[in-house]
Parts: sequence; structure tokens; C-alpha cells
Amino acid sequence: MSGYVGILVSDPSLQNQFTQVELRSLKTHFMSMRRESGKLIVSDLASRMSRLKVVGENLSEEERALFIQDLYPNNLLDEVDFELFLKVYLKLQAHAHARTGTNAKNSSAFLKAATTTLLHTISESEKSSYVAHINNYLAEDEFLKKYLPIDPSSNDLFEIAKDGVLLCKLINVAVPGTIDERAINTKRVLNPWERNENHTLCLNSAKAIGCTVVNIGTQDFIEGRRHLMLGLISQIIKIQLLADLNLKKTPQLLQLVDDSKDVEELMSLPPEKILLRWMNFHLKKAGYKKIVTNFSSDIKDGEAYAHLLNVLAPEHSNPSTLAVKDLLQRAKLILEHADKMGCRRYLTAKDIVEGSPNLNLAFVAHIFQHRHGLSTQTKQISFLETLPDDTQISREERAFRFWINSLGNSTYIDNVFEDLRNGWVLLETLDKVSPGIVNWKIANKPPIKLPFRKVENCNQVVKIGKQLKFSLVNIAGNDIVQGNKKLILAYLWQLMRYNILQLLKNLRFHSNVKGITDADILEWANTKVSNSGSQSRMGSFKDKRLSDGIFFLELLSAVQPRAVNWGLVTKGITDEEKKMNATYIISIARKLGCSIFLLPEDITEVNQKMILTLTASIMYWFMKQPVEEKPFSDSENGSQSETISNSTIDDSASESSIEENGNI
Repeated sequence: MSGYVGILVSDPSLQNQFTQVELRSLKTHFMSMRRESGKLIVSDLASRMSRLKVVGENLSEEERALFIQDLYPNNLLDEVDFELFLKVYLKLQAHAHARTGTNAKNSSAFLKAATTTLLHTISESEKSSYVAHINNYLAEDEFLKKYLPIDPSSNDLFEIAKDGVLLCKLINVAVPGTIDERAINTKRVLNPWERNENHTLCLNSAKAIGCTVVNIGTQDFIEGRRHLMLGLISQIIKIQLLADLNLKKTPQLLQLVDDSKDVEELMSLPPEKILLRWMNFHLKKAGYKKIVTNFSSDIKDGEAYAHLLNVLAPEHSNPSTLAVKDLLQRAKLILEHADKMGCRRYLTAKDIVEGSPNLNLAFVAHIFQHRHGLSTQTKQISFLETLPDDTQISREERAFRFWINSLGNSTYIDNVFEDLRNGWVLLETLDKVSPGIVNWKIANKPPIKLPFRKVENCNQVVKIGKQLKFSLVNIAGNDIVQGNKKLILAYLWQLMRYNILQLLKNLRFHSNVKGITDADILEWANTKVSNSGSQSRMGSFKDKRLSDGIFFLELLSAVQPRAVNWGLVTKGITDEEKKMNATYIISIARKLGCSIFLLPEDITEVNQKMILTLTASIMYWFMKQPVEEKPFSDSENGSQSETISNSTIDDSASESSIEENGNI
């Protein structure tokens, strides 16, 4: 909520809702309401808006009051500015039209159309399920416990999530350590800038764990767009529930395959596919003849669930489960069985019968976490020990995968070595990085059955790479089709690096500059730190002195003086201190608006590529800032906020991060 009374409409999404005539008329009404009492607060709007058309005619004062109370339960005493007045009116108007069944376009109301907030429906069942998840996993959180448990039958979830704290905490539950919680603004009442910082930190961190947030911005949090917020919550919870579906966390999964070739295939599968394979493995043992291929239509009748639970927990089996003909009754018996196993969560009997894909997936994943029914065999563990340690390859694959997914391509990829082999996603990515560079007339769209069609796509990928001056010695399209890890990573690194250099080049500050080089980025960083009065210097992007994180904290402080709370910074001497600084650096950079995909280890181990990524992203963020910045107050938790213009907070997919130390 805004704590001041404004006159002008600076929000573009609001400007688009009105003509100038309508704005002037509504402003007259607003000013009149303010003059009557000298101050207009949210709770006053129910009575004062009675004089406005549509809202006053079609909703009683009691109905308006209840609706506003539902929208802003914690802000009824906040002062109303003109923009908030317009937002409330838009929502009341949409509510009135929903009640009367009329269309806003055909009415004689002031406003043209309702915001999209109320045009999207949400699944009440999913909301209740996710609320229960949040109540369970965040119940002991020091900051959130005063708001929990959330009532699943209400819309409190969306109000509580508006300040960004809950979602940041939920991300850390899903992937522990993603966000340094020292960077979260956790005052009881946040000003708009602090709230925006939390939203930006949340969105950039969500991207960094694999969420798709292309169509979600900070304004969606502020306005409480329920379908978008619930969609993001769903993705975060899904990542948490599927976290154990890999050989590193659960080596017993080797039971699902017969030989080393199958192991490689298993390792390349997305978690959902591994979960289905696990389910079918047990169903086969139970004598179930069908193959389950999805978490919706294939399990609606409950037969697969009944067989699965009988295998995993035969001591709780009920013969009547499969005998009963009524599907809803069967679903209830299945949940009773799951309850006895301690696994009754995420869905109702109705959700099973209706085939809710998200909730059924969550249910099966929860069962897997608690009782996967696989045994640990010495043979399997010894086989795992013979596999090469591809930690570095795995980290780079992860960074490139999340970067590609953040661009909003048509296909979400789960493994760059497998999912890029047909060339299509690479062509899409190239077109995002350099619009118009792909010849789509000769591109082959999936599904592609003929191998030579894949080669044609990948040949164009290599040709474009050479056109962009990538170093592609001895790389051919067939290498990508064959899934050559080293060559694919080399190509992706150069593509990611090219992207950030182009973004820097295209900024108005460099409109007359021929190009940006790695040396320019290095010089910029050293100059910023030096000008701030520090003696620190980065010799190169592989300078081992960078491992303590101090240089990057000084760089962040130089570009945004109030970004770093130096009281939280360690000396960076021990490994633990270095790790703490690195985690803090990444969270502060994301909080500013940097879209980065590195891990703390990339800083402490001075990964040359990822160090360039980080530096270039900070430079890109800084160069986009307007000359005049508006300061705002420190956070209550000691985290020093920064001074950010409204136009810079939400840098979604396009501002990626890039690395390496030679010029392209």
C-alpha cells in the first residue's frame, strides 16, 4: 500500500485503462472524497464509491465493504492515493459485472475494462493443498509464524504473499540455501521499494531454481494476481517434491534399469518421467497390466493407486478398494490406505476422480519421498562409484539450462545434453538472442522422426554460431545431435556470453560504441570499486583473490551504496566465511535485479566463466539505471536497501549472465 497521496497516474497498466476524459472525471470524484474528511483511507471507499456508476448501482455498501475487506484485510487504515483508488474501482467494477452478468464494454461506466486479476479462475483445491504445504513446512519460521497457519478456505495466502517474504522462504524450503535470508526485507510494514526488492529477489531466485516466470512481474505480486501467484507457488512446491528423484539423492533408483546404457537414459530423464517409471516398476510387480503415462486420465479410476499402495504397504491393504464400483468411494478408500502410511496429503478423493495433474503428481511424489519401496544393493552402489565425477559439467549444464528456460522458449528443457539434440530449442534461443538471425523456412519443427532433419537444424545452429564469431573448431551439427557434452557446453557458453555482451552494447550509454569486450567489463568493475575509495582490484576473471567475495560486495556497494549491510559481511578467510559471503553476494545481486544462474561455489572456487557472468550482469543492471535515483529507508532487519527506479525492478528473461575471458 502506498503511504502518500499522489495525484498523477504513473502506472502504465492503469493509464491504459482510461481515456484522459475518464481520468479527469475520476480525479474530480477522488479529490472531492478527500476534501470531505481531509483524509481518505481504504475502509472509507465502500461508502464513498456509492456515487460512482456501476459500482454504486449494482453493489450495496455492505457488499462493497466485504469485497474491499477481502482484498485488503491488513490495510484498511492505509491512506488512499489516486492510483489505489483507481485499482479498487476497477476491481469493484469487475465484481459488479460478474454479479450482474453484464459486460464492461457495453456499460456506460467510466472505465473501459476490468483488470485481468479477476478474469482468471484458480483451482480452490490446489490453493487448499498448497496452503496446507506452506502451513506444514513454514510453521516454525520466526518471521512467518505470526501469520500461520493460513486458512485454506480464505484468500489470505495471496495477501500474505504480497510482500514477497513467504515466497522467498518457500524457495529456500524447495532448494535450501538458494536465498541468503539476510537479504530479505522482513520489516512488519514494508515501503513500496522494499516490497519491490523482495519481489525481484523472489523472481530472480525462482528462475535460478528452474521456475518459468516469463509472464510474471513484480506488479503481479503487488496486485495479488492470484492465478499467477498460485502458478509460481505450484512450480516451487513441485521442485521441492521432485528433488529426490535422481541417482545422487536416491541411488536405489538403479533398480529401475538393467544395464549401464539404461542408467544413462535414466539420468537424462526429467523427474516427472522418473516418477512415472518408478510407479510402473511397482505396478508391474503387482501384476497391473496397464502402463501409467500421466498423472491425470490414467489414474482417474484409482486402480493404479490401489495396486501401488498394496505393493508399498500391504499391511494396510483393503480388498474392497478394487471391488467397489463407485470411483469416488474407491478414491476415498485409497486415501484411507495412504493415511495409514502417513502419506495422505495434497489431494482429495474428488481430485483423484477428476484427474487433477498437479495434485496427483504431488501425491505420488510425496509417497515416493516417504516409502519408495526400493532396496539398497551393494552392486548398485559400487556401480555408481564407477561413474565419472562430472560436478563441473553438472554445474555448467544447470546454469545453461535455467538460462535457456528463462528466455520463454516453446519447450521447457530438463537436460541440455538430451533436449537440445534436435536443434529446435537452440534455434529458438538464437532467435531470442539475435532476433531475425534464424532462417525458419529451412528449420524442422518437432516432433522430428528422421535423424537427418535433426542434423539440418543443428547444422544451421553451427552456421549461425560461426556467423556470430563463435570459436567452433571441429564442431559439426552432428556433434549436437549425438549429445557431445563438451562441445554442447562450449557452444552454450559462447551463446550466453554473446547475449550479455549484446545487451550491454545495445544500452543507450553505448550506442556509439562498436562493441563491448571482456576487458571493458573488467575495467568497468575495477573503476567502480576504485572510485568508491577501495583498494581492491580484480586482476582477471580467474583472480583467486576473488574467492573471499569482498571485491564483489564492494562492487555491489559501489553501484548501489545501500545494497550491502557490511555488518553481515565476514572477513572471507575460512571456507565457511567465503561461502557466507558468496551466498550473500548472489542474493543481493538478484535483489537489485540481476538475472544470474551461478552457485556460491562458482564464486568461492573462482569459476572464470561464472565470475564474468556475475560482473557483466551487475554492469548491465547499473548501466540501465536512470541518472536520478530515489533513496528509500533501510530495512528493519539491518539489510541495507537500495535506491531503485520503478522501471528497473523486474528484469525477466532477457538479461542473462555470461562468462569467459577472451574476446568474441
